[in-house]
Amino acid sequence: MNCNMYFLFVALVCGLSSVNAQSLLDELDKVQSDAHPYELATFKSSRISLGHSTETLKKGVLEIGSRSRFWNIPNSDIQSFVADKMSTRLSLEYGISNRLTFGVGGTTLDGIFDMFLKYKMVRQRKHGFPFSITLLQSGSYQSERTSLADIHRSDDFADRLAFTTQLLLSKKVTSQFSLQFSPTLVHRNSSVFEEDPENHFALGMGGRYKVGGHVSIVSEYYHLFNPLESRDTYNAFSLGVNWELSDVMLQFQLTNTRNLVEDAFITQTPNNFNFNDGNLVFGFTGIFILHLHNGLKK
Repeated sequence: MNCNMYFLFVALVCGLSSVNAQSLLDELDKVQSDAHPYELATFKSSRISLGHSTETLKKGVLEIGSRSRFWNIPNSDIQSFVADKMSTRLSLEYGISNRLTFGVGGTTLDGIFDMFLKYKMVRQRKHGFPFSITLLQSGSYQSERTSLADIHRSDDFADRLAFTTQLLLSKKVTSQFSLQFSPTLVHRNSSVFEEDPENHFALGMGGRYKVGGHVSIVSEYYHLFNPLESRDTYNAFSLGVNWELSDVMLQFQLTNTRNLVEDAFITQTPNNFNFNDGNLVFGFTGIFILHLHNGLKK
């Protein structure tokens, strides 16, 4: 069984298993929740800033997202109204159950189409289990050559696939501060250069601090242990502000990555995070929540 079929098989099995086990987990939750209530809203969105948080959508909830990046090209005279270049990812995410979320998206930069399954295995409890643990399995297809230089061996469909597996571990430390660690494996089906690894290992670290009202400061960093050898890349970093408005979430970020899908921004960020011309990228995200299942809106 080749690698892409293996990862798709793992995602399918995880999804089917979680749906079958949901009724049992719901019964266990009812028994234990009174004695040891859950910590709620460790993060207020399915993303911290760059990558996924441990949060999953409630059953029947649909999230419509638009995530954009704006940046300049040094010594360029092609600047438009806001920036020289921009990229946008449009996405739909749906809560199959309270623990299982499915999502799809498409990004204009490099023509990346992606989908994911996200399953919350354990939830943090007050005076109980100290962490929340969520498993993420995503896959992406890059339909165009990268904006830097192509990293895939050919234009064959299978060669242009990549898969990301993450174990997301978070803790709500206080009512204001939450922290998350994200051990990550990125697999790319092919590489142009033999020296470039097809399997990348990274560790993500992210945090949220509520400053008051519905405003939070968020930051995220991914350290890549075995980067590409054929070109210079940098670790992805982001610093931003999240603003909650009922069923709308607005996110503003300063980052060094132009990509919006895990396998791309973790392994293919071309700029360091500093104020040199062209290195800073401005990010803006708008998320709208629809409650399609009666009685679940809080």
